[in-house]
Amino acid sequence: MTASRHCAPAAPVLLTPAQRTSTAGLLNGAAARRGLETVTLTGPGTLRALAGRPVHWYGGPRTADRIAGPLRLGLLDPPDDWLARLPPQLTLRRVELMTHGEASRRTGPFFVKPPSDKSFPPSVVACGAQLPPATPQTPVLVSEVASFATEYRLFLLAGTLVTATRYAVHGRLDPAPLDADPYAPDVRAFAARLSALAPLPSAAAVDVGRLDGGGWAVVEANMPYFAHCYAADPAAVLEVVLRAAGPYERVQDSDRRFLRVPGGRPGALGVEGAQGAQGA
Repeated sequence: MTASRHCAPAAPVLLTPAQRTSTAGLLNGAAARRGLETVTLTGPGTLRALAGRPVHWYGGPRTADRIAGPLRLGLLDPPDDWLARLPPQLTLRRVELMTHGEASRRTGPFFVKPPSDKSFPPSVVACGAQLPPATPQTPVLVSEVASFATEYRLFLLAGTLVTATRYAVHGRLDPAPLDADPYAPDVRAFAARLSALAPLPSAAAVDVGRLDGGGWAVVEANMPYFAHCYAADPAAVLEVVLRAAGPYERVQDSDRRFLRVPGGRPGALGVEGAQGAQGA
């Protein structure tokens, strides 16, 4: 065996949880086609076997927090207050970041959701007393009630839209490729406005929608490594995931302010909520 073969770098790995999802399957296929090794996380032995390897993650944030240290992962998350700090022309409604305890004292009706994880289901409540249960310090986004006619997921890489999908019509799941949707030009135009006006990690997944009364607005930002691809191109989604959840030493300087810290995200109010088991 030659010295060059001894020193050949290990193939990069896409690591996914044992609980399978349709998106994990699609991304595993795309990863295999581009030469990545695909590995399922089954326990501590998996982490030991991958030590020192360049690993990328697709799966939930709770598990990501456990494996990020041993595998030296750099995870890029949108800040909790990202949606609340957007210019009004991108949201078309008032959005505020507060704690669950503060929201529980609000009068309604209003829409409430976790900033990006799935610690409780998003919902419209008549008043703060009807909030889904959570610890008082759990960060929540509270906004005026808005009704979206169609909703789309954008996958952005370095501010460029690399793929997108429609995922809902009038609140019901209805995935379709963006090119098959009559509003595709409007979605692309809004994506360009969003990239120009909103600070995002270089790998981002953002939901946007067309309101019932007209106009385009941001719905929310997502963790790319925990976002369903629906009818988007899996190979392009994989590109975003690889940047959003990969080796820490490869994180760009401009992305370091978006690095996730164990138990929370950039801009979090300091308390970890329970993480959901499925992607958004």
